[in-house]
Amino acid sequence: MDKWLIIYGIVFFAGLLVTAGATPLFRRLAHVTGMLDRPSSNHKGHAQATALFGGAAMFSSWLLIITGASAVVYFNWIPECFSNIYAMHLPGFSQVAQKELFFIALGALFAVLLGLIDDKWALKAKWKFLGQFAVALTAVIWGGVRINVFINSEVFSICITIFWIMLLMNAINFFDNMDGLAVGTIAVAMLFFTIISALNNEYFVAAFAALNCGVCCGFWIYNSNPASIFMGDSGSHFLGYLAAVVSAGTTYFDLRFSQSRFPVLIPLLILALPLFDTFMVVVIRTLNKKPFWIGDHNHISHRFVRMGLSRKMAVMLVHLMALNIALGALPVYWGDFRTAAIILLQTVVLFSIITILQFFLEVRKDAVEEHKKITVSDKK
Repeated sequence: MDKWLIIYGIVFFAGLLVTAGATPLFRRLAHVTGMLDRPSSNHKGHAQATALFGGAAMFSSWLLIITGASAVVYFNWIPECFSNIYAMHLPGFSQVAQKELFFIALGALFAVLLGLIDDKWALKAKWKFLGQFAVALTAVIWGGVRINVFINSEVFSICITIFWIMLLMNAINFFDNMDGLAVGTIAVAMLFFTIISALNNEYFVAAFAALNCGVCCGFWIYNSNPASIFMGDSGSHFLGYLAAVVSAGTTYFDLRFSQSRFPVLIPLLILALPLFDTFMVVVIRTLNKKPFWIGDHNHISHRFVRMGLSRKMAVMLVHLMALNIALGALPVYWGDFRTAAIILLQTVVLFSIITILQFFLEVRKDAVEEHKKITVSDKK
């Protein structure tokens, strides 16, 4: 186990360093090719044209490391200290690498290309959803990504996994509305997927999640406020896809530890914040009779800003919330039924408090503004 911890650390720092080195190159490439996000509407929160090749930077770094790791295993360039791990797990890795890993990477490529096309030409929603469906289908049918819950049916498993992948690609796309917000939240999520997978001795899944965490942290350096490069739809699709693949590939129930009966809660807790935010904005847009795929300023981060926080502080608060909620996944994993029920209730209460506070303060702010207008009108 100690040697696997070293491997997790190696792939994490590899992801961090390679992405940190590659991102400035892609930032420059974006300026040369004109692949920029220009603040042409009130919906934009930045003042100047910003590079949009963040997704390509993350994907290229991620793919380079995966290819390098596969080459190390294939050509047996294994250090002597890891030879016993190599001998024990080579058959399993070879089986995965020969097919599943290739198609998972292919799905990631499709996700990034779809996002780049959308960044450049702003696809209509129906074409974007169709592209997301193709990405999900690649991962599920050929990549072997499957969710197995509740019903022992292959058709149900395929359908729910496709839905999960598409849901997370859109959720992270919606959630990417402030500098560093989405990539930091996914970095936190990948950290906990690494921990849960490692506890379950799912070594390759844990290493995969650790790599993803490192890639996120490497890009975070340039995407945090003030961002010098945006991930764009290519990055949000890529990170949403990775979150879906890792969460589907991790086992959340181990009889050695858990008697909670609620293993399905663990990925939902780890990814609770972007899922909750997506649910809320869809409800708000539907109640306002607006298409749910059209962006607005009703995200939780925007509401924190309207409460008086700076954008940087709002992002930090969201990240702390994501960390706090994800920590609840560990007691659910280790605990019993009562533990899981209390953690779930605690999470619901937390979201309720945040929603009530945001709603109350916004209503109060609107009332104050209306009062000021009436006072000025009376003076005239």
